[in-house]
Amino acid sequence: MHRGAITRESVLKAIAEHDKLGREAFLETYHFGKARSHVLVHEGQEYDSKAIAGVAHKWDQGRALAPSEFSGGKEHAAAWLKRLGFQVKAVQNPDWARDEVILACHIVMTNDWKGLDAQDSRVIELSALLQLLPIHADADRNEKFRNPNGVARKTFDIATRHPDYHGKPTKGGALDVEVLHEFLARPDQMTEVARLIREGIGTGELQDLAQTDDEELEEDFSAPEGRLLLRRHRARERNKGLREKKIDSVLRKGGSLACEACGFDFEEVYGERGAGYVECHHVVPLHEAGEGKTKLSDLALICANCHRMIHRRAPWPTPAELKSAIEDRRASRLRGVAIVHQRSKPGERSTTSEGQR
Repeated sequence: MHRGAITRESVLKAIAEHDKLGREAFLETYHFGKARSHVLVHEGQEYDSKAIAGVAHKWDQGRALAPSEFSGGKEHAAAWLKRLGFQVKAVQNPDWARDEVILACHIVMTNDWKGLDAQDSRVIELSALLQLLPIHADADRNEKFRNPNGVARKTFDIATRHPDYHGKPTKGGALDVEVLHEFLARPDQMTEVARLIREGIGTGELQDLAQTDDEELEEDFSAPEGRLLLRRHRARERNKGLREKKIDSVLRKGGSLACEACGFDFEEVYGERGAGYVECHHVVPLHEAGEGKTKLSDLALICANCHRMIHRRAPWPTPAELKSAIEDRRASRLRGVAIVHQRSKPGERSTTSEGQR
């Protein structure tokens, strides 16, 4: 039996069986619970997506799947149904992303760190903006996604975590606290981040950026400024035309393609296979990189390892700062080797006493 190998016809048969038995009897018969993340929408009716997908297997694979056999997480069944062209919608809205919390935190800051009501024009405006952000898929949103009531609640989650607030905090999360402290530590920079996100959505620039490497960004990149500005940063680094122009510019000036941080040269190590290869890093900080055209002076040529190390932890060092750290590390290790070598010279008296030998 191949899990996930179901057809549209088998799903329709499962829906028909559901309608015949009724929801409670259908779920009890096949030992499924009510949907908690996604529901299947068909002809105006909602169905428990995992139960429908599991029973559809009976018609295609000989037996229904048990609830425990869905090993791909809460979206496993939803993904199968969406591939077959069915409409699937979220039961609960997704957690707030850093970009969204940044925008909410900004309006709380402008309100003297007090929460805002759902009727406030700033909350209504932010609600509309959040619904435009290209972060959460439409299938993961329900009809209450980032509505004014939800946005207002988030402003109180943030406001009640402020150090000067002495009452009982509302239900918030660790991300609310992280972003709040980013605003407290560097208010001007985070205000600019909020402005750039708004600007990028207004012009459509951030909405057009690919979302394919978001998982990589979340795992290996640290950026308090959020996902959207980081996507734009990565898009500029991966611009093939800009990279080629930068390389040509360096070579015309008699330079080499060695990493500006550690000196690694791909051609020197790998020969012809490494010729002409090096990565580009956009050195302008996220909170400063607006819509303007990227200049060649904004780019640095670095190796893949140094590029990863720069992005790994915020604040990101410049290639020059990383180079200095590398050189300090090398110097420290050389000093250590020299000390060990000095102590091991033949003929020199050992510091260890005779009684300790």
